[in-house]
Amino acid sequence: MSKKSSPTHFNVPRIPFEGPRSPNPLAFRHYDPAEVIDGRTLKEHMRFSIAYWHSFRGVGGDPFGPGTIRRPWEAGKDAISVAKRRMDAAFEFFVKIEAPFWCFHDRDIAPEGATLAESNRNLDAVVAHAKQLQKATGVRLLWGTANLFSNPRYMCGAATNPDAHVFAYAAAQVKKAMEVTHELGGDGYTFWGGREGYETLLNTDLKREQEHLARFLHMAVDHAKSIGFKGQFYIEPKPKEPTKHQYDFDVASGIAFLRTFGLEKHLKFNIETNHATLAGHTFQHEIEVAASQGLLGSIDANAGDLLLGWDTDQFNTDVKELTLAMLSILKAGGLGKGGFNFDAKLRRPSIDPEDLFYAHIGGMDAYALAFKTARRILSDGHLTGFVAERYASYDSGLGRDIETGKLGFRELEKLVLTKLGEPALRSGRQEYLENLLNRYLTGG
Repeated sequence: MSKKSSPTHFNVPRIPFEGPRSPNPLAFRHYDPAEVIDGRTLKEHMRFSIAYWHSFRGVGGDPFGPGTIRRPWEAGKDAISVAKRRMDAAFEFFVKIEAPFWCFHDRDIAPEGATLAESNRNLDAVVAHAKQLQKATGVRLLWGTANLFSNPRYMCGAATNPDAHVFAYAAAQVKKAMEVTHELGGDGYTFWGGREGYETLLNTDLKREQEHLARFLHMAVDHAKSIGFKGQFYIEPKPKEPTKHQYDFDVASGIAFLRTFGLEKHLKFNIETNHATLAGHTFQHEIEVAASQGLLGSIDANAGDLLLGWDTDQFNTDVKELTLAMLSILKAGGLGKGGFNFDAKLRRPSIDPEDLFYAHIGGMDAYALAFKTARRILSDGHLTGFVAERYASYDSGLGRDIETGKLGFRELEKLVLTKLGEPALRSGRQEYLENLLNRYLTGG
């Protein structure tokens, strides 16, 4: 898309905001990009991003059948021409859906060549086109990343591969991906270790592989400094699929990894809802764990089907789950350079171009409503006040002395034996708080 006339790829107008009572399925009911809240527009607060890989490379395939989705812009024999036409369609969509950001893997936007040099030339050609589209539309890059999992060379991992040649190839690929992310003004760069794990310990040196992964990330940090890239680095936890055991299992194990290898000052977490549930956690739990250590970075906005034990990457319209997540995000002070990236894909039978709009409208509305609801909960202070009162015994006296290290086991034993005696039991009032949350969710 440019200021000159260009073909329309979607027979859908720019999505308007029409309010909660609108019956129009192609209108926002809760996400008003221009609404000003606390001096910033809702568009600026939400920082919504579209995942190029699902929305414009996903074809609806699954392990039991080929793709079902066909797009008119995919026709043609010249791969670079098709890639540019696909990108034209993508930016038309970004503008019409009122998303200020997009995200990509290097191999999403440009075809892989027979050699790394050819792949780099392909990438340069398409990045130049993306740069023009960004300038024409105002849409920005939230973050970029490299696909280090699809090509057979990465069957045993990239940075954790037992073959140093593969490690070197992965480093060269990430170097280029970081450079084009920088060229496009990306606010960050994400490392998703799609195959950084193992299938069996019978052939794995776990200690060495984790050390190699850390060395790889330190190399990336050094290269970012050398090219002047000041974007935020993210690591994205995922517990399983495709490997039996991923080294970045969840946020807690990720924190341990970062601190063990001195990387905690350089990387934060890009947290995905579906990955949280695959790890046996809630979305809110992973956010709270990252935020508690000052490492909350960005969000991959999706959901999984809890009846399935794999990564279904669905659009999340569960306002209760999202409100709880938003409470934790807002208490942490927001996402900074991060945003809400719709790492979600259409269901296999949703084959029409309009389905892309329905899906993103639903997700954006749900997140916007959750944001507003969470703000109201925090503003009213009932929930935060309850939590503060529950821990009030640590604000002074005995509790303060415990937190500041003034008392040890001997002193505490003496106090209990001579003065304090048996503690009184106090209700956690879980059911009351759940009812309180429901009042907000239902507009009460």
